[in-house]
Amino acid sequence: MAVEIFFSAEAHEEFNEAFDWYSVRSHAAAIGFASEVDVGIEKILQLPDRFARTFAGCQYYRLQKYPFLIVYFRETTLVTVVAIAHVKRRPGYWKKRV
Repeated sequence: MAVEIFFSAEAHEEFNEAFDWYSVRSHAAAIGFASEVDVGIEKILQLPDRFARTFAGCQYYRLQKYPFLIVYFRETTLVTVVAIAHVKRRPGYWKKRV
């Protein structure tokens, strides 16, 4: 059974904001950030129950080289990304989204 991914509007906006921030500083850093997010999404889709649990049944994947989490929850065959959250800025702000 294939698992699909859905980015909430807020998570999509957070990704774009982080990508743009890195882009201003370094094209390579921006591409690296996007690649890290892609790797994280692929790992989540392969084994969505593998990663640490947090608030309200959400789980998260921590990027390896960037200070961000991919916060998501799973409903059978759909993984919903609720946040691309910086690990030190506004901890838990995304909780109101679930």
